[in-house]
Amino acid sequence: MTSYGFLHTSPVHVATFDALLARLRPDAQRVHVVDESLLSDARQRGPQFVTGCVREHLDRLRDRGASVVCCTCSTIGDIAEENALGVPVFRVDRPMAAQAVRSGPRIVVVAALASTLEPTRHLLEHEARAAGQDVALTLITAEGAWELFEAGDQDGYLDVISQAARHAAADASVVVLAQASMAAAEPLLQDLTAPVLSSPRLAAEHLASTY
Repeated sequence: MTSYGFLHTSPVHVATFDALLARLRPDAQRVHVVDESLLSDARQRGPQFVTGCVREHLDRLRDRGASVVCCTCSTIGDIAEENALGVPVFRVDRPMAAQAVRSGPRIVVVAALASTLEPTRHLLEHEARAAGQDVALTLITAEGAWELFEAGDQDGYLDVISQAARHAAADASVVVLAQASMAAAEPLLQDLTAPVLSSPRLAAEHLASTY
C-alpha cells in the first residue's frame, strides 16, 4: 500500500493533509512528523543549520514506510529535497511554483515570514528556467501576520495576508501565497483578476496523481 510521509514544522498541517488525501487517495496511508524547532532554528541560524535534524526526520519517515515525503515548510524545503535518502522528497510549494510559472510572467509572492522569501524566489526561478520562461518576481512580507499565527488568531492572520495580497496584486499575472499555512486566505481573494495559488491542495494532487 502507498504511504505518504510528511515533515511539518507546525501541527496545523496534519489535519489539512489528512483531509485532502482522504478525498483524493483514501486508500493511501499517511505518516506525519512534526518538529516546530526546525523552523525557529532555521530562522535564527539559517536553514543549513537544521540539515542534520531534517535528514534524521526523513530517515525516520522512510523507516516508517513512507514511499514519498512532502516537506510542508517552505523555509526548509530546499534542505529536505537536498537530503532525500532512499525515497523521493519534494517541497510542498514545488507544484504550486510550476503552476505559477505557467500562469504568466508577473508573479507576486506574499509570505507571512521573511525567511520564506528567498527559498521561494529560488524555487520560482528554478521552475522558470526549467520551463524556458522569463518571470518578474515581486516579493512581499505580510507584516505582523506571523505573530498573529503564533498567537492563534487565525482570522487576524488571514486578514493581514489578504490585505497584503490585494495591495500588491494590481499588475500581477498570478499571486502566490508562499506558505502552506496561508491557504485559507485563497478563498478570500477569489475576486482578484489574477489567479491566487496556495500549496496544500496542489501538493496533495501531485502526490495523488504521481505516487
